[in-house]
Formats: sequence, C-alpha cells, structure tokens
Amino acid sequence: MKAWLLVAVLATLQGCALTVSDPRALRPIDSFTPLAGDQRVWVEPGHEAFGARVAEALPAAIARVEAAHYLPFASAPRVYVCGSEACFRRYVLTPKLSAAVVPDNRLILSPNLDGRERHRLATLLTHELAHLHLGQRIGHYHSTLPVWFHEGWASLAAEGGGAEYASDAKVFEAIRAGRRINLSVRDTPDKRHRADASGLNIFEFYRQSMLLVGWLKAQDEARFRQLVLAVQDNTDFHLAFWNIYGQSPAMRLAGFFDGVLGETNASNDNEPVQAAPAKP
Repeated sequence: MKAWLLVAVLATLQGCALTVSDPRALRPIDSFTPLAGDQRVWVEPGHEAFGARVAEALPAAIARVEAAHYLPFASAPRVYVCGSEACFRRYVLTPKLSAAVVPDNRLILSPNLDGRERHRLATLLTHELAHLHLGQRIGHYHSTLPVWFHEGWASLAAEGGGAEYASDAKVFEAIRAGRRINLSVRDTPDKRHRADASGLNIFEFYRQSMLLVGWLKAQDEARFRQLVLAVQDNTDFHLAFWNIYGQSPAMRLAGFFDGVLGETNASNDNEPVQAAPAKP
C-alpha cells in the first residue's frame, strides 16, 4: 500500500478531539438514555452493551486523568455513547473521528470503538476525558494553551492514547530530518498551530507532542505540576511557563531536541538529555 493511502486510511481511525463542530454540537442531547448502574454513561437506545463496556473502563480512565492533572474533575464527567453512525454524525462535524469533545464540553464516543477499534476504547476514552477535565476549568480548546501541549498532555495521560500511529523512532527520525514542532509560535482565537504548521503529519505531531510534555514532566515534576495547575487556573500558558521555568518553551525544550540529536544541554551540566518515556 502506498504511503499516502496508508495515511488516508489511518486518518479515518484518528481519535482525537481536535475538531471544531458546527451548531449541531449545541443541539439538545435528546437521543440518549442513562445506563442502568452508571448515570455517568448515556447511551443511544439499543446499544447498552457498548455502554456497559464504557462504564467498565470509566473508573480507571478517570483515575488516570485526575492523577495526570493533579486535580479531580470539577464536576462528574458524562460520556455519550453513539452506537450508530447516524447518531455520531448528528453531534460531531467530523464523523470519521472515533471520539470527540465538542463545544459545550460534550464527550461523545463513536461506534468505531465498539467495532474495528474496540481495542482503543480505554485509551481514547482517557484521552478525551483529559480534554473534558481541562474544558470544565478553562473552556473548550482555549487559545492560550498551545495545541501541542493540549494534545501531548492528553496523550501522556492516556499512556499513548491518540498517538498510537507513530512510534518514538518515527518521531526521532522526523526530528533529525528537521521536522519538529515549532514552539515559538503562539495560537490565537483565529489561528491554532496544528501538525501542518510544523511540517508534520498528524500522527508525528501527536507523538512528538506527547514526548515533549513527557520530557518536561520527567525532568522536573514539581515544576511541571506548578505549570499544569497554573494552566488549570486559567493562566496564560506562556506567562505561566516563563514564571515557573524562567525560559520560553522553545528555550527549555531545546534540551529534548538536543537529546534526540545526541547532543548535550548546557543547562543540565552538559549531560546527555534523553527523551522521556511515553507513560506519565
């Protein structure tokens, strides 16, 4: 299979929440019923078995997200489970996703996660719950938080969920070829810098973002905790970063790229810098 065709196929499986939905996302949720035994899971009628799988995975997913964010959910999360494509298309503008958090902070799962992507349910649920957790505190995809950090943090919380289709080795290869996330640009309400802004495909972008966030955490978890708590208190990311690290993200994370390139980081006493593991 040609490389472009493989990317096209995988794009239909991509499960992240980086989607902007149209006013359909603000429609009243009127096609779901609460799952017996777990009021946090609301199911399209007739698909209760899928809902039961979600309910089984939910406690561990919530625990991982709260640990990764150092805070509990601001309010009990609710997950909407679509068992049909028609249901998912009704609320999500980009129905080829496998899960999405849409405006108004609604977490909606696709029937893909009860079909060809059953194996991704736990990790994608965790990834999207991470977006929901943050959305409860600062709103839906706040422009003061860079996309790379937003997605990298969610993938790290999910132990790679959302970043499965690019390996660490592929990311390192991209970095050595000069394809790295541009940490100097700032998002605005009208412009968010996604994968194409850095010359990466979506899979490389997610994985590289996760490794960058993981490296920050592995280098100094105390300061990382300060950073994400400030972000969750609605502090501008770049302001919080300067206050905590005394450097810009680009300056600080040069150490990650140096480590990948086999170089050294002067701020770390000229010791080689290793990329952080994927798990939080």
